[in-house]
Amino acid sequence: MAGVIEKISIQKQNTQSTLLIPLYGRAIAGKRFPDILRDVEAERIIENIDYDFSKISSIYGSEYTSLSCLVRAMSVDKRVNDFIELYPNTRVINLGCGLDDTFSRIDNGHILNYNIDLPEVIEFRQMFLEPSERSYDIGKSMLDFSWLDLIEERQNAPVFVIAAGLFYFFKENEIKVLINKLIENFPLGEVFFDAFSYKGMKIANKMVKRTGNIEAVMKFWVNNAKDLRSWSPAISEVSILPYFGKLYKDKRLKLKTRFLMWGGDFLKRTKFVSVKWGTHTKE
Repeated sequence: MAGVIEKISIQKQNTQSTLLIPLYGRAIAGKRFPDILRDVEAERIIENIDYDFSKISSIYGSEYTSLSCLVRAMSVDKRVNDFIELYPNTRVINLGCGLDDTFSRIDNGHILNYNIDLPEVIEFRQMFLEPSERSYDIGKSMLDFSWLDLIEERQNAPVFVIAAGLFYFFKENEIKVLINKLIENFPLGEVFFDAFSYKGMKIANKMVKRTGNIEAVMKFWVNNAKDLRSWSPAISEVSILPYFGKLYKDKRLKLKTRFLMWGGDFLKRTKFVSVKWGTHTKE
């Protein structure tokens, strides 16, 4: 990974500062709960940035919110690892990658990994995370489908698409078009993303505005799996999975944290969504 001699200074309330929210959550929660996931790259990047994290910490530094970031990374790791165990030559596409380095944790020595984000984000990312063998950075919007032409042998390889913390900010029809483009270009695959219910999205938007970032308004939510199943006749399965699972039973956590986790899952305000197409090997 890229070595940083001097800390890199960034300004508040721009694209770069927005990228720091999930990074900060993973770093601080991973130190406290390494048995869930230890994101050493997130910790390293935080240490090499000259930035006042007090505003982010006041909103996203709580046990619940930071663990939400860590659980998302853990769940993505597990899901993609299950997929590449069945399909070792998978193409992994990390949409809206930001400062995420999932590849370093899931690399099986065979997969090809593509990190996709806006050009300015990729430029910032490469200050801390250099592309490596079989892992490539592409500076394009996810809706600029020319990035599909850069995926090697896409017509013959399965694909696993990570969209962590991303789809919230797009319109439903934009995500529908994206998934249909993926279906056109890969014989089988899975898109895995996190989503709020409509009520959960409203609550999350209030939290984001409290950080001063009034531009990051969430637009997309998922209440029912059958709504997504109708997007294409090629979709074979849509699954909605609880976000926290049984983590609310962990007595190391504060009572408030456990209650929020239980409530989020019970009321289905937070969730993971899996969309599959093609004929999949039985798991």
